[in-house]
Amino acid sequence: MQARAEARYIHISPQKARLVIDLIRGKKIDLAINTLRSVNKRVAPAIEKILRSAVANAENKSADVDVDKLTVAEAYVNDGPRQKRIRPAPQGRAYRYQRRTAHLVVVVGDGQPEPVKAEE
Repeated sequence: MQARAEARYIHISPQKARLVIDLIRGKKIDLAINTLRSVNKRVAPAIEKILRSAVANAENKSADVDVDKLTVAEAYVNDGPRQKRIRPAPQGRAYRYQRRTAHLVVVVGDGQPEPVKAEE
């Protein structure tokens, strides 16, 4: 059984978010939450919120799920759209820069394979 949660258009560089996501991939839920609370990165609270949402989705999906046995099955970060901006520079020039966004995805599972639905 697997459940997923995602957050889109988070205002952080995907490269910086991947540093934190890599820390929790494959860990049990309680250990992953403790890791996120101890990491001193700006994106950690957002990832913790997504992780808790994925756990809540798993509880809603199946009543007999054991939260203590859930692990982070998948966790990845994709690039979001970039906002192109202009910063004033000396002598009337302008420097271009990009404000990056990220899409964060967390999938939790209990290690059991999904039951295959028969096609009708």
